[in-house]
Amino acid sequence: MTPSAAVNTDATGFVIRGYDPVAFFTEGRPLPGHPDLSAEYEGGTYLFATAANRDAFKAKPERYAPRYGGYCAYGVAVGKKFDIDPGSWRIVDGKLFFNLNPVILEKWSRESGEFIRKSEGNWPRIRSKAPLEL
Repeated sequence: MTPSAAVNTDATGFVIRGYDPVAFFTEGRPLPGHPDLSAEYEGGTYLFATAANRDAFKAKPERYAPRYGGYCAYGVAVGKKFDIDPGSWRIVDGKLFFNLNPVILEKWSRESGEFIRKSEGNWPRIRSKAPLEL
């Protein structure tokens, strides 16, 4: 399957660099997923640490999938698509957001509401574009 431009995949084709999206909610930390526990969503492949996490994701992917296809939330706020550091994350209003690195995460976190508002406005325009087109 060819990944969609709307989803940030790594060189192996996984979203969130192969980390389990459900674990951020249930464990409060990044957990690497296993290739034999996967699910497809919006053109990307997600990996999971447990079958229960995979099943929870399959039942409600919109609850667990990262916003902006796993691209950096700050980047989307400024109209770009940046890669992410799986350790630079926050859950805000029940939604999972990633950022480029800890420095950008800190900046984004200080005004997350404003950055989210900008990102929500930008995402429909940039969603289907490749990062290098922006």
